[in-house]
Amino acid sequence: MDISVLNGVTSDYLNNFAQNESLVQKKDDSFSSVLSSAMDAIDETNDLQNDAESETIRFALGESENTHDLLIAQTKALTALQYTTAVRDKMIDAYKEIMQISI
Repeated sequence: MDISVLNGVTSDYLNNFAQNESLVQKKDDSFSSVLSSAMDAIDETNDLQNDAESETIRFALGESENTHDLLIAQTKALTALQYTTAVRDKMIDAYKEIMQISI
């Protein structure tokens, strides 16, 4: 396979092509976009926590004998919670840094 024709392909070219062909969404760095993403992540974390809790209840009541599904639900919930906590901590650190900037 000859790949010598790919020498002129750069990441800018690929990014522009992907945006023009609607393969990726255009980047929106506005505060409302970031806040919306954060709220969506929190909602998803909440949904995963609820799924894990309902799977635990189903297992405790004997409605489900599959421990694999229980473990997967709990692991997803734990990972999402750890990620959300890490993002929150970084946002708090960023806020503290901004507040220390003298004007």
